[in-house]
Amino acid sequence: MKRVVVAELLDSDAGTASEVEGSLQDLRMFNRWFGGVHTMASLLRRVAQRRGLKELSWVDVAGGEGYVATRTQRSLARSGINARPVILDRAPTHLGSLLPAVCGDALALPFRDNSFDAVGCSLFLHHLEPEQIAEFAREGLRVARHALLIQDLRRHPMHLALSYLGQPIYRSRITRHDAVASVRRAYTVEEVREILARATAPGNIEVKQFYLFRMGVIVWKQPNMI
Repeated sequence: MKRVVVAELLDSDAGTASEVEGSLQDLRMFNRWFGGVHTMASLLRRVAQRRGLKELSWVDVAGGEGYVATRTQRSLARSGINARPVILDRAPTHLGSLLPAVCGDALALPFRDNSFDAVGCSLFLHHLEPEQIAEFAREGLRVARHALLIQDLRRHPMHLALSYLGQPIYRSRITRHDAVASVRRAYTVEEVREILARATAPGNIEVKQFYLFRMGVIVWKQPNMI
C-alpha cells in the first residue's frame, strides 16, 4: 500500500465550530480507547525505568489542547512517576489552558539544548515528509536529555479498511475525511526506521508495535550527544 499525502481538514480548522469540536472529541476517543495514551505512557515509562527517573519532564510537540499529555501524566502517576509535560503547538488557537504551553515550530524547537528529559509527539509524524522527520529528530535529540519519543499510526490496508468502517461512529464530517487521510499518509515501521537512521545511529532506535496499528518509537540520545 503506497503512501499518499492527503491534506487533513482539522489541521486548518476547515469547518464550522461544531464540526471542529466534534472532530476533537473523536480524536480524544481514538487516543483514549485505541492506543494513543497507552502507547505514549509506555514509551515514557520505558525511559524512566532505563534511566532511573522518578520525575520526568517532557515537551509534547503538536500537543494541541493537551489531552494526551494529561491522560499520560495520570497513567504514569499510577506507576509512581511524576511526569511534567509542556505543550508545544504552532497555533495558539490549538492550545488548552490546563498545562504550560508554548507556540513554536517543531522543526526549530524554541528551547535550549537538553531542556527536557524527553521530547515526544502523538499522531504528528505522518504530517511530515521524510526530510522533515529527520530534521525533527535532530531537533528533538538536541532538546532532550534522554530520548525522542514518537507515537503514531502504522499504514496498513486493514487499518485503511477500519478507518472507513468506523465512519458511522464519528461525530464530525472532518473526522470522516481525516481518519482516512491519516492512514493513507502514515508510515510503516520499516520506513520510520530508515528515515530516523538519517538523524542517528540505527542502534539508538527502538520500535514497538501497539494495539490497533499504532507504533511507538524511542530514539535514544547517546552520551556523546549531550
